[in-house]
Amino acid sequence: MASPQPNAPLPDVLLVEDTPSLSLIYRGFLDGEGIASDLVETGRAALARLAERRYRVILLDLMLPDIEGFDILRHVRDAGLDTTVVVITAHGSLNVAVQAMQLGASDFLVKPFARERLSTTVRNALERTALRESLDTLRQEYGRERFHGFIGSSLPMQAVYRAIDSVSRSRASVFITGESGTGKEVCAEAIHRAGSRSSGPFVPLNCGAIPKDLVESELFGHIKGAFSGAMANRDGAAQVADGGTLFLDEICEMELALQVKLLRFLQTGRIQKVGSSELIPVDVRVLAATNRDPLAEVEAGRFREDLYYRLHVIPVTLPPLRERSGDVLEIAQALLLQMAEEEGRSFRGFSADAQDALLRHRWPGNVRELQNVVRNAVVLNDGDQVTLDMLPDLSRMAAAPRVGGSPAQEAGAGAPAATGDLANAAIRLNRPLAVIERDAIETTIGLCGGSIPKAAKVLNISPSTIYRKKETWGAA
Repeated sequence: MASPQPNAPLPDVLLVEDTPSLSLIYRGFLDGEGIASDLVETGRAALARLAERRYRVILLDLMLPDIEGFDILRHVRDAGLDTTVVVITAHGSLNVAVQAMQLGASDFLVKPFARERLSTTVRNALERTALRESLDTLRQEYGRERFHGFIGSSLPMQAVYRAIDSVSRSRASVFITGESGTGKEVCAEAIHRAGSRSSGPFVPLNCGAIPKDLVESELFGHIKGAFSGAMANRDGAAQVADGGTLFLDEICEMELALQVKLLRFLQTGRIQKVGSSELIPVDVRVLAATNRDPLAEVEAGRFREDLYYRLHVIPVTLPPLRERSGDVLEIAQALLLQMAEEEGRSFRGFSADAQDALLRHRWPGNVRELQNVVRNAVVLNDGDQVTLDMLPDLSRMAAAPRVGGSPAQEAGAGAPAATGDLANAAIRLNRPLAVIERDAIETTIGLCGGSIPKAAKVLNISPSTIYRKKETWGAA
């Protein structure tokens, strides 16, 4: 057999066929498509070629004179060779082809076959191998399983890691978006840690978790006597973050009047404490986040357009857990080992049926929901493995409202640890109205993962109303 010309590319296809007339026909078909191939007539010759070099595709006749084609398939599988195998079988032996595919073959050709069938099959196999090569290259270059608090080696997360690497070297404002529970604060802290401000403070401020009449004081600080209860001067988050990073979470919850003052601060780099006329310079990098669509909030008139463009210089979007193929088990395993140590349990992994349940669940509450599921299993059980019966009822969690719709839907995203059912609470009406109201509010807060701002959206009331009622209940 003639060897390839010195400057000719190495063949991509190894054709293993013991009938010379057929092998020449098949090779002629491939040559006509511009696909170079090597020919061998025995199984041992095929194994010798595979030991010398790699082929992207193997066309393998299963009926060989010395060894079975199955032996070559087993060698490819056991040696972990990165190649796509297409088996050639005689008409009437499809059961043999099925067995071959169970051993790792990706497709089969039934003799006799047309030129078009051969060329299409081989081109599909070449594309499949090329795709695997591209994925392997990406994993080798960017295959980080952990990154500044994140866990996960999926391709969507590799893109997030690269984005964090890029934006951390800049001073530009970053706007982080993503569903509840996807790790927006983790992302913000990762940007801080990976950047030049890592030696400075990282100060997070959740704009939706603070009563609206206190957000300005929490952000900019206040002086003694500025309002009732202001017993001393107090620095706000912006001043505490001087020299570092200020992270404003749930920024779309901020009232429009305060958005004006935030914009002025971003433009001037100076803050004004509540009750003071003094302007204080601060040097901070501002990162913002929301689980809403910020542009939709602008269009609805709830978020200032000029503030949006001031903050939305570099957008980073975090993928939901359901789009992070394979990361669920990586995160669950890491959480299990951490929580088992914290709780004094002996868990080391998940059983096969528990893993399957975790993979099939849609995770509307994302990583936060997964954290609660693992914590529930660890606290209430013990053993070497978490089994399916130890997991909380994932089917009920899957029925919870999803993030990204109405306020009621958004509330369900972080509610894996809910202790009651709002519908059942509403049925128990043979009680005083104040008791029913408290039950409804507390149950909604539980369904919202403890988030009062989200519960307020579900109930269509102000978060400050819930805060005031909780204070009243505490005094009762």
